[in-house]
Amino acid sequence: MRLGVLSDIHSNWPALKAVHDDLPSIDRLVCAGDIVGYNPWPSTCVRWVRDNSDVTIAGNHDRAATAETPFNFTGSARAGIEYTTKQLQPDEVEWLRSLPTEQRLTDGDVLVVHGHPSDPDRYVYPHQFTSQLLERAEASILIMGHTHKQAMERVDGGVILNPGSVGQPRDRDPRAAYAVVDTETLAVELHRVPYDIETVAAEIQAVGLPASLADRLSAGQ
Repeated sequence: MRLGVLSDIHSNWPALKAVHDDLPSIDRLVCAGDIVGYNPWPSTCVRWVRDNSDVTIAGNHDRAATAETPFNFTGSARAGIEYTTKQLQPDEVEWLRSLPTEQRLTDGDVLVVHGHPSDPDRYVYPHQFTSQLLERAEASILIMGHTHKQAMERVDGGVILNPGSVGQPRDRDPRAAYAVVDTETLAVELHRVPYDIETVAAEIQAVGLPASLADRLSAGQ
């Protein structure tokens, strides 16, 4: 089975649309969390994921946007959540709230989490992709997001994959990121797609979000 894998869309509709248009033939689509936050189109992105993703989990920004008690976010992250909560419709909030923090596919052989297998809010960077981490996941394919850094590593027992961020890459490549993984052969394709960052930057300014959010998009960090 070929899985298309997305993560960290962060309300960036032009980037998500570019990924949608670029997706090759796949059997199922997986979203590893953080649909909302930071950028100006939370409702549009939620609706697209709800309609198109076969497997979706909640990221920390998704949970923050639906929490009765706000998360301890600061700066641009907090501004993004405050904007998001004003934009989402009640049914979109309820759908986000219903999402699990992890899911298993193919009889448990694929684990999808947002952060660490033991902690959904813990960052796991590429240099930490080890066989011990895969053993902790109890799977042959571990899919994670959260760091916004696209990476994959073959280790004893399988593959660890972060598809990168669709809407706010932080690996100094500003293009939208996603991946495709074959659950049978463990083959992984890492994809990058250009999109209209200037349009996003203009909308960030128009809706009153922090200008730093636009700056980091063009820098890919």
